[in-house]
Amino acid sequence: MRPAIALIVVMFLSSSVAAPADNSVSVALAGLDGQQSTLTLSELDALPRVKITTNEHGTQHVFEGALLGDVLAKVGAPAGKAIRGIELTNVVLIEARDGYKVALDLAGTDAATRKDRVIVANRMDGSSLDASRGPFQLIVEGDLRPARAIRMISAIRILRLR
Repeated sequence: MRPAIALIVVMFLSSSVAAPADNSVSVALAGLDGQQSTLTLSELDALPRVKITTNEHGTQHVFEGALLGDVLAKVGAPAGKAIRGIELTNVVLIEARDGYKVALDLAGTDAATRKDRVIVANRMDGSSLDASRGPFQLIVEGDLRPARAIRMISAIRILRLR
């Protein structure tokens, strides 16, 4: 009888920490010229999907999401050949619900500038991200350690340094 109770408790706890599957959560987006938007889970799923395999603390995981550039297009972010001159001073500030922040140079996130991809992921190893990671997480392909793999993303803003 005890193993059955333990199994029920584990199943209950597992279900209570899962990230929401609906669109009750979103990421706030802000562009250079004051453009504002949000990104919901269904909008992220509608973008072209990318998978990146990473190694986190000795464990391999496969993350799935959309290119950060495709997400930033919602707020008019420059991309490709448009990233030149003054646009090379643009940074992307990603913020998490827990206050953690990461800054990336916009050119370094662009598929036309570098081969390693940067994605906003909502799936890991075939499942939705749990509450400790998601529902949105940044994945930077090629990073040797996951310091920039910011979890629980709440906002993404593009800023220009001068």
